Parts: sequence; C-alpha cells; structure tokens
Amino acid sequence: MFLLLLSGLWIGFSLMGAGVMGMLMFKLNLPPTISVWDKIGGLLANSIWNSTNSWSLTALPLFILMGEILYRTQISTRLLNGLQPWLAGIPGRLLHINVVACSLFAAVSGSSAATTATVGKITLDELSKRGYDRSIAIGSLAGAGTLGFLIPPSLIMIIYGILSDTSIGKLFIAGVIPGLCLASAYAAYIMVRAMMDPNVMPKEEESHTFKEKIAASRELFPVLLLIIVVLGGIYMGITTPTEAAAIGVVGALILAVWFKNLTVENFREAVLSAVKTTSMISFIIVGAAFLSQVVGFVGIARALSLYITGLGLSPYVLIFVIAIMYLFLGMILDGISIVVMTLPIVLPIVVAAGFHPLWFGIFLVFMVELSQITPPVGFSIFVIEGISGEKVGDILKATFPFFVIMILMVIAITAFPDIVFYLPNQMVD
Repeated sequence: MFLLLLSGLWIGFSLMGAGVMGMLMFKLNLPPTISVWDKIGGLLANSIWNSTNSWSLTALPLFILMGEILYRTQISTRLLNGLQPWLAGIPGRLLHINVVACSLFAAVSGSSAATTATVGKITLDELSKRGYDRSIAIGSLAGAGTLGFLIPPSLIMIIYGILSDTSIGKLFIAGVIPGLCLASAYAAYIMVRAMMDPNVMPKEEESHTFKEKIAASRELFPVLLLIIVVLGGIYMGITTPTEAAAIGVVGALILAVWFKNLTVENFREAVLSAVKTTSMISFIIVGAAFLSQVVGFVGIARALSLYITGLGLSPYVLIFVIAIMYLFLGMILDGISIVVMTLPIVLPIVVAAGFHPLWFGIFLVFMVELSQITPPVGFSIFVIEGISGEKVGDILKATFPFFVIMILMVIAITAFPDIVFYLPNQMVD
C-alpha cells in the first residue's frame, strides 16, 4: 500500500490495489467453483455499494458546497472585517484574527483546507502590512486552520460516523467544547507572547469607538445566524445533519444574494469545486472500504487485535501507542486516508479496552489535525506555503508551539473525557 501511495497513484486506486494484492497473497479456502478474481470482484462491488449507499453521506457534499459558496462570494472577507474592531484592544490585537476567523469559518465550512486557505489569503498579507510578526501569524493560521476538522460541521466526523456507526449529530456536538478550548489555548499563547515580546505587534494602538464596533458587527451577524441555525437544529434534535447541511447551503445562497456577491460564474466554480472534492473523498472511502473488507476477510484485523490484546497493555498505554502510530501515519498520509484505513482495525481494539466510540472519534479528529501540520505530508503546511511564499522549514518552525498546544489538548481530553461527553449528554434525542 505504501509503495503504491509513494508511486503517486491516486489514493483510492492505491487502497484498492493493496486490497487486491492482499487477496492474492493469502491462501483462501474458496469453493472450486469460485476463483480468487470472482471473490475480489464480489467484495469490490459490495464495498462500493455499501460504503456509498448512505443517506448520512449526503451531508458531505452539501457542507462542502456551503463552504465553497461562502468562500467564492467573498462573505468570508466580511467576516474578517467585522472581527477587526473587536480584537484591537486585546493583547496581541489582530494576531488573534486567525484564531477567531478560523473558528467561525470552520463552523460553516467543515473543511480544514478551505478554512486555512480562505482565512490565510485575507489575513497574512494584511497583518504583515500592519507590522505584525509574520511568524506568529503563520503559526496561528496553521494551528487554527485545523479547527475545520474539530468544530462542526466536520467532514472527518461525517466519515467517522458512517464507518463506525456513531451518531454524526452527537459527534458534531461533542467537538464543540474541545474545539473552543483549543481555540482559547491558541489565543492565550498569543496573548502571553505579545506581553512577553511587544515587538510582535506594531507600536501604535488601533482604537475603535463602540459605535464603530456595532457597525462592524453588521458584517458578522449574518454568518453567526447561519452557524446558529445549522448547529442549533442538530443540537435541539429538530434536524438531522443532512437536513442541516441542506439548510446551510440555502442559507449561504441567501447570504450571497443578500450581499449581491452571487454570480453565475462564482456559483458554477463553487459547484464544480464541491463535486471534485466530494468525488475525491468518495473514491477514497470506496477504496478504504474494500481494503477494510479484505483486512477482515483474510483475518489481519482479528490477528492484530488478538496480538495487541495479548500484550496486556493498560488502556492509557494503548491510547499512547495508538497516538504515536497516528503521528507517524500523519507524516506520510492525509487525514481522510488515515481515518478510513485504520478505523476498521483500531476501533475494535479501543472499544475492547473500554473507550467509548464517541470519545475516540474526537481523539481521532485531534490526531488528524496534528497530521495536517506534520511534515512531510502536512496538507495545511502546503496550503500555507502556496499562499504565503514562505519556506516549509520556516512554516514548520512557526507552527511548532501550536503543535505542542494541540498535543496538550489531546492529553486533556484523555484525562478528562467529560470535556467530550458533556454536550452530547445534554442533547435532545
């Protein structure tokens, strides 16, 4: 599988190819009338149908389309304009704009790459022009950009929910408090850095009257309303995640029309981009589902589970070993591939150790976030390199403090799982 991935072959084909090789390499006890190729064809057809014939999966293209519409109709720019006056009086001032803007945009996007690219295109050059430290601006963008996976709606959570048979609505709500805690930790770090080294921000104070702040809030209100409608419906049990996603797309279109930013061209671009992204993710899901079936069919998952169980590791040592494994995989694979490839093997082991699938979903999202800023395949690093023109080494150096903060947050949710469970336990079923 790694050889196929390193060859540059599409991830979906690589996963399918590894599954075919697995079937051919292992000695299978098949009836004389059924050949290995017949079994491979049957498993592949079954995987394609079962992994994509899901109503819950409909939320995936809808949330992607919602984010694309908001990005291409410049509504995200209005979001930043509305935030600017409110951040001027806080230590670090506009250095917080990446954290706040990424948190808000993540709540209407669901994509980490879209969040990083959208916010970065607007903030990086603007902060440099105003005299803010570029290293902190880049680091905070890389760290906060990954919030697209944790703050709902999250594409990774949708995929995890489908593959693990966990409530997507509960996953969404479970990510809210950890996501806000992580964003707060980033903001606290920026404040401490700004107080310790005032040179990271310009000398002159930017002052705004209360009237100016209220006027700027007009830019924020429509996006905040969209977030409340989409997530509030799920939390109150009024809408399913798929229905909420459909409402989100309609809401994004209404906002685009209201602000007079919607054109035939940018709507066409948004739809085409959403189709491409959805097709890519669906192809990976199909390939991973086939590989998962092969792993189960030839007995790899059971053998690995029995081996790890036989080691007699304590639950927390097991989670530590799994975390190290995910950090390593993050160096060579993208986040979605990590989830779909490892989940069929890892989840039964974790559940057998006494961990709840809902908690493990949030833990896994954190590990995927870390993979986004881990070299050499850290996708967010490449996105920032493309929009900033900085060297990868400089970006990694700027990102490291936020990487450490994320690891500390993983330790916190492991030690205090109620951070994850509090909101889902309050949900109306």
